[in-house]
Amino acid sequence: MDFAPSERTRELSERLARFMREEVLPAELAYAAALSGSSDHRAWRQPPIMETLKAKARAAGLWNLFLPDAEHGAGLDNVDYAPLAELMGHSFIAPEVFNCSAPDSGNMEVLHRYGTPAQRERWLAPLLAGEIRSGFGMTEPDVASSDATNMQASARIEGDQVVLNGRKWWTTGAGHPHCRFVIFMGLSDAQAEPHRRHTMVICPLDAPGVRIERMLPVFHHYDEPSGHGELSFTDVRLPLDHVILGAGRGFEIAQGRLGPGRIHHCMRAIGAAERALSLLCKRARTRVAFGRPLAELGGNPDLVANLRMAIEQARLLILKTAWVLDKEGPKAALSLISQIKVVAPAVAQQAADAAIQIHGGAGLSDDFPLTQLYAYARVLRLADGPDEVHRGVVARLEAKAQAGMEDAR
Repeated sequence: MDFAPSERTRELSERLARFMREEVLPAELAYAAALSGSSDHRAWRQPPIMETLKAKARAAGLWNLFLPDAEHGAGLDNVDYAPLAELMGHSFIAPEVFNCSAPDSGNMEVLHRYGTPAQRERWLAPLLAGEIRSGFGMTEPDVASSDATNMQASARIEGDQVVLNGRKWWTTGAGHPHCRFVIFMGLSDAQAEPHRRHTMVICPLDAPGVRIERMLPVFHHYDEPSGHGELSFTDVRLPLDHVILGAGRGFEIAQGRLGPGRIHHCMRAIGAAERALSLLCKRARTRVAFGRPLAELGGNPDLVANLRMAIEQARLLILKTAWVLDKEGPKAALSLISQIKVVAPAVAQQAADAAIQIHGGAGLSDDFPLTQLYAYARVLRLADGPDEVHRGVVARLEAKAQAGMEDAR
């Protein structure tokens, strides 16, 4: 396995790191100051600094870096994109700056891979241009969504229409003032085999019957201006040309969407862990207690060493996953994808927690991004499936592999 970045990736990494250092990180305070602080998404506005940064990033050729299609994106495979995602993970606003933020990146991949020419023209083109945002409606409040086959919201085919009913929540991005549609996944045939029952549909947010019931706080914060919405769908009637790929193919699309997306999430988590460790070390060097720098007190040297080792191990596991995904496809990488979804957020959470402890009371405030880093890492342990589900996948595949080795003997 060769994880060495290509010449193109090295060049992009240098440019991206410089842009992050000179443009993105200095803009974080202005971005935060422009937020309304309201729980009502109708009061939310896009901070003007974001549109300025997006224009600069696009002009600099640092745009749609995640998309492996060379016509609309950077044409990078997962191994080459991974270091760029890590750099973006240093700032919460960075992914949107470079038009690489979730759930838009996953939705763009879906529309690029599975959309019709008309769907790509109407919805993908403005997403690629950064003119609109989008959401993804999968999780539901009334079922255990750790098992996606539990979904009860429906997408029934009636003649030349598809009719949506049900409720979705944790639909990230739904509160953004530029959000124009969500990809809705619903039950279309309860009698089909479990992974052929559901359908994905492009649902405009302004379609009759769609209502944003509320925005959900995460650790008392609403993640303005994107947020996480609870949406109701009541007899939402859409033309059949809003169905993606065809009825009953929702899980097929989801599996194609989740592999690369998990690489993106996990490498951004490594970037978040690196920022937390950097803040931790700076604080430990510059603060003195009991006559000595914090860096020399108690078990703090071990703390730093253990974090460095954990981050390096997590990064290597993610790069291996990216390599297998590139070379052998999603099926071969299935166990590895689940492994990194457990490991990467845990390392980021560990780093943020340690940094908070070193900062003392300041670590609990908004003077540093540590509580936000901690919340981000903790959310990831649920956002792409709970740890327990991923461990179950790893254990099941390992048992199968071990049995195969025994049979071979």
